[in-house]
Amino acid sequence: MSLFQESVPITGAVERRVLRDRVYDVILDRLMNGEVQPGVRLGIDILAKELDVSPTPVREALVQLERTGLVSREARRGYRVAAPLSVAQTAELFDARIVIETGAAALAAPRAGELLPRLVEAEERHHRTADAVLELDDDDPRMAARLSEYFDADWRFHQAIFDRCENTHLQQMAESLGTHMHRRRQSSMGRTNDVAFAVAEHDAIVDAFRVGEVAGIVDAMRSHVSNVKARAIESARAAEAG
Repeated sequence: MSLFQESVPITGAVERRVLRDRVYDVILDRLMNGEVQPGVRLGIDILAKELDVSPTPVREALVQLERTGLVSREARRGYRVAAPLSVAQTAELFDARIVIETGAAALAAPRAGELLPRLVEAEERHHRTADAVLELDDDDPRMAARLSEYFDADWRFHQAIFDRCENTHLQQMAESLGTHMHRRRQSSMGRTNDVAFAVAEHDAIVDAFRVGEVAGIVDAMRSHVSNVKARAIESARAAEAG
């Protein structure tokens, strides 16, 4: 049965965009969940058959996904899942994160009282998913699913701060960063060197928001993202070395 079965025919430009967006969401979900590995070819006709749609919305969705960095296009060869970030690309990504996330933390600081309950809840989930990762060996077949849950919890913690910074432009930048962060995490699948450290650093950010001083909040965020940058570069180097 098609994921896109409709009770009425889809016609017109608006309906076509709706279908394209639905195709986009399905392919994006596959990419974010690690169902398709880096470098794998994404055949338009094959995807169209799997999703029971014409090639057009698939092609349009892949054009959109190329802009996120998750998909790359090669002349006369079509689309592929993008390779994991290189060491240089990883450093560049985290330099951007430091600027954006410290700025968001500073803007969210005056609303610490409103933010804290959600931040604490997000960090509790972060702890649970981290514990689930750390109880497994790196080669355990359940590790990929556990890491996916952990990374989602990790990003939701940061997203809570972006949501309270009340700056639309920073929030849009955060959304863009989210997809690029997925590419970085591809090089971390099976490696848990970041988990315990990240949990402790998130706890420090929560404590800083409890105190409510802008400088302390910004310092805690800068320290965390800078430390994650160092660990991410280590993972990227290991991945490049094979």
